[in-house]
Amino acid sequence: MNFRKILPLTLGAILLLAISSCKDSKSYAELLNEETKSINVFLSDQNVILDIPADSVFEYGPDAPFYRIDPDGNVFMQVIEPGEAEKVKNDALVFFRFTRYNLGEYAMTGELGAGSGNSENVGLGSASFRFNNFTLSTSSQWGSGLQMPLNFLGYNSRVRLVIKSQFGLTSEISQVIPYLYDIRYLPAVSE
Repeated sequence: MNFRKILPLTLGAILLLAISSCKDSKSYAELLNEETKSINVFLSDQNVILDIPADSVFEYGPDAPFYRIDPDGNVFMQVIEPGEAEKVKNDALVFFRFTRYNLGEYAMTGELGAGSGNSENVGLGSASFRFNNFTLSTSSQWGSGLQMPLNFLGYNSRVRLVIKSQFGLTSEISQVIPYLYDIRYLPAVSE
C-alpha cells in the first residue's frame, strides 16, 4: 500500500474513534439532571418543608423534616441539634466536623454507603471557615452550602445537609455530585 491510501484511512479511523468516545460522556446538562434526580430519590423518603419557619424555630431530631433553605432547591437542611440560641456573627471562626455521603451512589443502590470526612478520623482534625467571609479561600473552598445553616442556628448545632454540587466544595463543582453532609459546628477556643 502506498502512503496516500494509508493516511486517509488512519485519519478516518481516528475521527470515528473520537466521535464514538464523545457519545460515552455526558453533557453538563445531563449531569445536572442526574444530580437533581439523585436528590429527589433521597428526599422522596423524607418529610420536606419548602419554607423556613417564620420564627426560625425548627423541628429537630433524627426524624425532623428537611427544610429547603435555598429558594432554588440547592440546599436542604435537617436540624439534628439546634445548638446555642445566639447566632454566629459574620467573620467568626467556625470549626466543623463532618461526614458526607454521595447521593448519586444512593440513587443507584438505595444505601448511603461509606461516608468520608473528618468526623470519625480524629487525625484529619477539624476543618474551619470564617462565617460569610468568602473573600478568604479557606472559607470559599467549602462552598456556600455548608455555611447556610448558621444563618439560623448557633454554635454546637448539628445538621444534615443535602447540597447540590454548585453549592459544595469549589474543587468538585465540575464533577456534579450531590452530597448529604452530617455536620457539627463548633466555636473556636479563643473566640
